[in-house]
Amino acid sequence: MIKVCGMTEADNIRNVDVLGVDMIGFIFYPKSPRYLYQIPRYLPTLAKRVGVFVNETKENIHMYADRFGLDYIQLHGDESPEYCRTLHSNGFRIIKAFSIALPKDLLAVSDYEGFCDYYLFDTRTARYGGSGQQFDWNILQRYTNSTPFLLSGGINPYSVKALKEFHHPRLAGIDINSRFETSPGIKDVERIERFLGELKIKN
Repeated sequence: MIKVCGMTEADNIRNVDVLGVDMIGFIFYPKSPRYLYQIPRYLPTLAKRVGVFVNETKENIHMYADRFGLDYIQLHGDESPEYCRTLHSNGFRIIKAFSIALPKDLLAVSDYEGFCDYYLFDTRTARYGGSGQQFDWNILQRYTNSTPFLLSGGINPYSVKALKEFHHPRLAGIDINSRFETSPGIKDVERIERFLGELKIKN
């Protein structure tokens, strides 16, 4: 599964949508350089739509989900297990992001078991969201829960070999963002297409 996150512009979204990616993410966090403040003229019709939120109210999540036709809610802040449980029980499909730098960062994950459809493991930074840096994926060999996860954090066009060498029974896919951009929120479609082709060739 391939998720392309942080898209903002209609034609760019359309061009990525037709590449056959599985999910396209939209960031509804005002402090992000990829903040989506209005509905683009085009929203994905092939890929699933993912809304990315940071410590947002549940009322606003309901509003965005309805307005943008979101298929998944990605929570990238300090949302509690109870917060996730409530949204999940309301019928939302949840992706909960966790920032990873050390093995102990995996300890909190167990509290969310059963309330999320996917976890997303990203590089720990001083702020919420992407750093463009990769964490030590070997830490994830300590992950033994049953919820499948997406791998994120600094994945770039040269990550194909490392991705092919990384194996985990719960790995569901990868999340790409800043390393495939020409500017914040605008993706390099040819770079993504080439990357997808190399991943398939090396399968």
